[in-house]
Amino acid sequence: MNTTTRVLMTALMCAAAVGCSKKVRETPPVGPTGPSTGSTTQPAPMAGAYGPGDLDTDSCLQQRVVYFDLDQDALRPEFQAAMACHAKYLRDRPSSRLTLEGNADERGSREYNLGLGERRGNAVSSALQANGGSGGQLSVTSYGEERPTCTASNEDCWARNRRVEIVYTAR
Repeated sequence: MNTTTRVLMTALMCAAAVGCSKKVRETPPVGPTGPSTGSTTQPAPMAGAYGPGDLDTDSCLQQRVVYFDLDQDALRPEFQAAMACHAKYLRDRPSSRLTLEGNADERGSREYNLGLGERRGNAVSSALQANGGSGGQLSVTSYGEERPTCTASNEDCWARNRRVEIVYTAR
């Protein structure tokens, strides 16, 4: 089964789980939600309609960085719940818009990293659309290795640079 099919299947399963969840508001998680490969517990999304203020207060919507493994553009399972939350926000607020900014670490050529950043942004876009977000509300931009969050040359730093940032341009 190819990567796109796996991502879509996982997204559909998450969407089904979201549809059956109760309205629960949890406190934000304590500690960083960084690029670790371990599984993290995500708060349950709200069952009610999201409003613009929820972008700053809802712990699920506050997760706006999606990390990737080395040379990968497949969405990691721990980010599926966040994709469901952001997709629900897009459904609840049709006037909202967001940009998915794909990034890569410094390794690889400039052209390769720009392409990888775009593929990563498209993977997040596909996950949002699979959860009910509208493609018309999404745009993908790749910065490749041009906008690092960390400039050291070590694995921890590279892991933080392999990411897609979710930027709301209209709430």
